[in-house]
Amino acid sequence: MVNSSESAAFLYGMDPFNFSTISSTQEDPVCVLWGCELTRGAKTFVFEVQNDLLEHQLFIKTICLGAEAKDELHVVEVEAKITQNDRPVPIASLRPSVLPMVSFYGLELMPPVTFNLRSGEGPVYISGQHLVCEC
Repeated sequence: MVNSSESAAFLYGMDPFNFSTISSTQEDPVCVLWGCELTRGAKTFVFEVQNDLLEHQLFIKTICLGAEAKDELHVVEVEAKITQNDRPVPIASLRPSVLPMVSFYGLELMPPVTFNLRSGEGPVYISGQHLVCEC
């Protein structure tokens, strides 16, 4: 299992974003690029945040297969506060020769969020935006 700060630093070559710099007088939300990779060796990724009294939202924008993905079905599922009965819900079924990428509009998740590569070996890349604002 991989955590969100390690994955973002790996994918984008940067240090994990420190949200403690948001002051109590700041009214504008902070939005940063977010992403993770699911593979045969790392089939699960957990997006977690610190209990910092800030509101965190994760907006998923795209899920796509890597160039080296085999021509097999890759199913990505999510577990989050919005899912009923805490059961994983499939959000993408991808195959390189048929549908290598899917785009989302309005898929908003509240942490903690767990992504699972239910079938396939990947790599599968999930990208979106992490929005942070004061409650």
